[in-house]
Amino acid sequence: MMRDYILMTDSCCDLSGQEVAELGLTVLPLSYTIDGETYLNTPDHADMSPEDFFARVAAGAECSTAAVNVGQFDEAMRRELDAGRDILCICFSSALSTTYQSACIAAEDLRGEYPDAKIIVIDSLSASRGQGMLLYRAVQERRKNDPDIETLAAYVRGIIQSQCHWFIVDDLNQLKRGGRVSATAAFVGTVLGIKPVLHTDSEGRLIPMSKARGTKAALTALVDKVAELGIEPEKNQPMFICHANCPDSVEFVEGLLKERFGVTDVRTDFIGPVIGSHTGCGTLGLFFVGTQR
Repeated sequence: MMRDYILMTDSCCDLSGQEVAELGLTVLPLSYTIDGETYLNTPDHADMSPEDFFARVAAGAECSTAAVNVGQFDEAMRRELDAGRDILCICFSSALSTTYQSACIAAEDLRGEYPDAKIIVIDSLSASRGQGMLLYRAVQERRKNDPDIETLAAYVRGIIQSQCHWFIVDDLNQLKRGGRVSATAAFVGTVLGIKPVLHTDSEGRLIPMSKARGTKAALTALVDKVAELGIEPEKNQPMFICHANCPDSVEFVEGLLKERFGVTDVRTDFIGPVIGSHTGCGTLGLFFVGTQR
């Protein structure tokens, strides 16, 4: 008989509390420290609302972040294993965080204690709602075809590179300070109103791809990527957006997606505080299924 299994992930998937509940996910929180106080980054934003968080970032608050540690994974995994459930754990990109590494260490330690259990850990090579969309697709596949854990893991690995992540930031210096892009990549001048367009590459790294003058031009460049790389967007494929408290930008992108492709299934939520600590305010990411990263 096939053993039951759960899908585990971390809070950098930036899914809302409601989405997490609907998808039946187990989500482990990363943490962030702002002005000397440490908070948990949970899907329900219980410790601090995104609006408050980004207001503090805009006011110049100092932020740092911490990955999910081995102990957190050990405790959460042990709870499921004791209940007789296997675990498929899909983590935030290893190029951006040690969270995946922590999950691997915990899983390796527990395999000796639970020899009959399966613990599969996958590096999503994804971030924010790109990681969230990968989990969404995994759950849809599970509900549709009821695969065993190994089959679903193979499916997830097979779709990672079709998960497109394109986004704009107001200022690359924030990402540079956090070591998330190289110093050479961060030379773009904010003085000229130049907006960098980035993507998450096949290895899960943040790579500046182009520059646009002004926010609308940069947002249009994101939607242009759907035309270039998207698979049948006109069939109203679900698309995901994350944003750092910039509702006007969200509205603009949603309008373009509807106008150009007839896409109305756009699922939007805030960038969480851990990723938001590194991107700063005014960031918007667009995630969709494409022919390649």
